[in-house]
Amino acid sequence: MTSSETPPVPRRLPSGVHEAVRPGCALLRLETTESREGVLDGAWWPRSRDIGAELPALLSALIAHLGPVTRVGLDAAAWERLPTRIDVDDRVVHIDAFPVGDDTVLITRGDRDIFSLLVVPPDAAPDAARAAMAQAVRADNISQAEQILIATESGHGSPG
Repeated sequence: MTSSETPPVPRRLPSGVHEAVRPGCALLRLETTESREGVLDGAWWPRSRDIGAELPALLSALIAHLGPVTRVGLDAAAWERLPTRIDVDDRVVHIDAFPVGDDTVLITRGDRDIFSLLVVPPDAAPDAARAAMAQAVRADNISQAEQILIATESGHGSPG
């Protein structure tokens, strides 16, 4: 971006969007790497720990907003049957096992543009999950994923 260009105006999530959040949803606040101020770029609430069943829908949504995604970083201990790659929208996305914790997923676009998403546990109570996701997408959020889950008591709950 040149100095004469004006930066894009951040889009706000419509009011009430958080009430519609349920397992299988992702909330995203996507900005370019250079202008990001918050710790996290979004949040994802998978329905289960079966990454093969959960990841394709998340990646399809991300690809629609980001363009081609090249890699996903996940903590192997947190997911069932972690593959080394997955095909999404006729593209291969490589899956890397990182000790990032079960509360975070890293999405790479291109070579260096990395987006960090909070992962709400599948069994989190709905109100706690909504609160965690809302905190994660705040532009001024300075809390790490683990801190958000503890503060919102999203670590475990009854599904529903």
